[in-house]
Amino acid sequence: MQMQGTLLWCMCALSWLSAPCWGGSCHEAKLCCPGRDSSCVVQNAPLNAVVEDLNDKPCYCDHACLKLGDCCTDFKDACGVVDCQVTAWGAWSSCDSSCGPGSMSRSRRVSRGPQHGGRRCPGLLQRRACQGGDCPLHTDTAAREIAMLLPASLSESRKVNQTEDIRNNLRLRNPEDPEMTPQKEYCVEFEILKASKACRKETSYKALQEGERVCVRCESEALRKSLDWRCQGHGVMSRSTRFSALSAPHCHGKWLRITPDDDDDYPMGGSNSTNSESCAVKSCSKNGPQFIFV
Repeated sequence: MQMQGTLLWCMCALSWLSAPCWGGSCHEAKLCCPGRDSSCVVQNAPLNAVVEDLNDKPCYCDHACLKLGDCCTDFKDACGVVDCQVTAWGAWSSCDSSCGPGSMSRSRRVSRGPQHGGRRCPGLLQRRACQGGDCPLHTDTAAREIAMLLPASLSESRKVNQTEDIRNNLRLRNPEDPEMTPQKEYCVEFEILKASKACRKETSYKALQEGERVCVRCESEALRKSLDWRCQGHGVMSRSTRFSALSAPHCHGKWLRITPDDDDDYPMGGSNSTNSESCAVKSCSKNGPQFIFV
């Protein structure tokens, strides 16, 4: 028995130049190396010996072992490695939108920073979506209507082959009403909140993409007397409404009206305008209407 102990001591002494022969402890081996150092190793079994017990595998006392996962069990304590410590999450803030989609957040703080290569601090701020519910109650039926759209390029087709027969009555809902006048026509600008993928596939409706702004014209042919001489689905301020493409039924989505209601009173063209295809509404006058209400 004494002979075996002596032999083991000799083998450890012979292997000293390549690796120390203490147990898996950085403290006992008095090792603590910055960066990556393959010689900063604690080896239980003799060099080149067959390791039968996983506890006899070599472990390291260099800071790279934190990433490689082969540190000795007491490496952090022996080398003064301190991981970042943070407080518990605080309470969630209130929604930053009183009406409609918004976000809320919560935070935490660092109670002790990392030292000597310890684990870095995690994120200190979290956000999540919320929906503000304090919305004004809209009694306007426009808030529940779906706007049916056609490309503005089809506007001219309404005026082709105008006659005095019944076909003219089909184009105009109220052809004989004295209140039916082109001066009631107006334009509305919308911001697209959501649009189906089918809109991108239709050349005439590619403008209906999330985040884009579009201008829609309400022509006299689409004015409805039952709606107090306005177009169906012309939207309301501060509330999303729906739209659908008449010639591409799979193209639909939600939008938000940008033009204030007061701007509806501006007729197409204006008193001094020579271009009857333009809208006098400031938000639509730049590029002209892209769509028309049906």
